[in-house]
Amino acid sequence: MSVKRKRSFKERSSFTWQQMKSSRQLYILILPYFVLFAMFTIIPVLASMVISLTDFNMAEMPSFVGWRNYIRLLVDDEVFIIAIRNTFLFAAFTGPISYLLCFVFAWMINELSPKLRAVMTLAFYAPSISGNVFFIWSILFSPDAHGYANSLLIRMGIIYEPIRWLRDPAYILPVLILVQLWLSLGVGFLAFIAGLQGIDRTQYEAGAVDGIRNRWQELWYITLPNMKSILMFGAVIQITASFAVADVATQLAGFPSVEYAAHTVVTHMMDFGFIRFEMGYASAIATLLFGTMILTNLLIKKLISRVGE
Repeated sequence: MSVKRKRSFKERSSFTWQQMKSSRQLYILILPYFVLFAMFTIIPVLASMVISLTDFNMAEMPSFVGWRNYIRLLVDDEVFIIAIRNTFLFAAFTGPISYLLCFVFAWMINELSPKLRAVMTLAFYAPSISGNVFFIWSILFSPDAHGYANSLLIRMGIIYEPIRWLRDPAYILPVLILVQLWLSLGVGFLAFIAGLQGIDRTQYEAGAVDGIRNRWQELWYITLPNMKSILMFGAVIQITASFAVADVATQLAGFPSVEYAAHTVVTHMMDFGFIRFEMGYASAIATLLFGTMILTNLLIKKLISRVGE
């Protein structure tokens, strides 16, 4: 049995090497990208994992401390527990909801005429490229009676005194989730539009001949299976955006926020990395976040692989 396994392994290795030799021109073409990817992604990730096992303050040579940073992170750091809770709440709401909204809006807009489709695509994509967008939301949720939200609610008789939206821990996280949902309708939405445009229309005609009778059957048996790669790309984008929330929290709720109500894993990492310069501890936070993203992406990939079955 072991001889057969060794033989099959050698055959697979030989076949793979022959494939690589026959496609060496392609590997030469992607070599510059691979070098850049290794320099700016693979090497920094591996370096962060190594640094997470050290005590490093950027002024002295790092000293090896083993798993002490991780133990401190998970056992002694109460603020990190709050950051985990806030991050998962962000991810639970903004990830799936924004993903579904991106696809539904793309699916609906794809049915419009080309000119109207272009206008609507720009309208939905604009929030993700808006430069001073946080200023608009800070005015909308201003804590005084002149803020648009407070002014409207007071005029409608729903409240009688202004709500301190971004200073009251009870309201901070819901407001930030709302803003993040609005901001997230960007790259994923654009990718879904491109994926829908790339589907061959003759497949729908063939599906009608084979017995597909309504738009929901078209969506499940034709549209989604043709977009599996785009669906995976959109999922990765949304997962990354959901777990890496930082700007919206710091810009609207301050840094640190009141009672750490808007504190996330990324802002916790920024605190120890860029303010306290405890790079070993910050690298441990980054490593845990990286591992969480990888596991979530694998789960999403498994779910998307069942689409259309």
